[in-house]
Amino acid sequence: MNPLAQGQPRRSMSFFKREHRPIELLRYAGLFIWFCAGMPLLMPGLLYEDPLPLSHYLAWWAMYLVFGGVYWRYLRQLPARPALPMRLACLVTLTALAFGASWISVTSIGGVMLLVVAGLLPWLLAPVPAAIWLVGQNVVLAWVLALMPQLPFADAAINAAVFLAVSLFIFIGSVASVRQGQSRDELRKVNHELMATQALLAQNTRIAERVRISRELHDLVGHHLTALTLNLEVVTHLVEGKALEHVQQAHSLAKLLLADVREVVSDMRQSDQVDLADALRTLVEGVPKPRIHLDLPSSTVQVDPQRAQVLLRCVQEIITNSVRHARARNLWIRLSTSSDGLAMSARDDGRGTSRLERGNGLKGMSERLLALGGKLEIESARGAGFTLHAWLPMEG
Repeated sequence: MNPLAQGQPRRSMSFFKREHRPIELLRYAGLFIWFCAGMPLLMPGLLYEDPLPLSHYLAWWAMYLVFGGVYWRYLRQLPARPALPMRLACLVTLTALAFGASWISVTSIGGVMLLVVAGLLPWLLAPVPAAIWLVGQNVVLAWVLALMPQLPFADAAINAAVFLAVSLFIFIGSVASVRQGQSRDELRKVNHELMATQALLAQNTRIAERVRISRELHDLVGHHLTALTLNLEVVTHLVEGKALEHVQQAHSLAKLLLADVREVVSDMRQSDQVDLADALRTLVEGVPKPRIHLDLPSSTVQVDPQRAQVLLRCVQEIITNSVRHARARNLWIRLSTSSDGLAMSARDDGRGTSRLERGNGLKGMSERLLALGGKLEIESARGAGFTLHAWLPMEG
């Protein structure tokens, strides 16, 4: 029976219905173009009346396979970006292999291989250098094709122009994918920042409501119970006999109820702390890079709302600095508690600096800590990353 008649999708269509990240689509598209570029290797008789020399044929195979290996190896590292020298080495290798394949095969097959490079360029370089590289590689391709004796200069220029147009189309699509990924990561980061702040705000709201109720109990119920206890105390001196027994019992119950109200008020005021650990986990989950290693003393870290808000803002600033300035791959954040205060340390593996200048973010962080009696210490050196130590005293 036809599976479509039963409303069941075919398995062969599952690939197109799955959601793939842009980097995965780039991987599949690039491998498909690379595979198509190698078809003449399997059927050389379609291109040449006379077979190529064996040495040229083997060299063509070697360049084709090395090109695919370098492309695949680098794609496995994306979207992480290695150091600039490694990226340039990858680009130079791929571009040179494409030119070499065209020169040895005496065809424009290198232009097809350069389409793969065009899709990879936005992931390796900034938009302007990448566009310059794109135009430059097609200009060199035109020169390589023009050196072939059987291909007139006009045909070489036309072929290079066609490859440039297709490369530009692929390049723009890849740029859009890169920017979409960056926007998605930024949106995810901001969303988790809002979620962490919302979690603290919700806990603060609950604490404020408990404090309000405790005040009402203390000021209204407690006041009236105190007045009732005093009046019953007076009545015990004015009555005798069986009535005195009932008055004394009522007096004892009033005193017991007043003690219970005071205990409830004390308990409600003592539970005015929020869970900082949960807010920090929510915050770091939305950060795609750098990779954050969070070290907490326990599953819950109970602190007062004001200190929790300050420490959360400090962690946000630390993450922002690691991304924008340090360009770190890893960030280690450790929170510890003691009898005298809260200590937070952060360390990244970024480029560091030998001349530390405190910007608005670090100044604001220091001001928040000083307002609560805390302090901030910063250490950095060129090539040694960035280290920060923050400390806040316990409440009172």
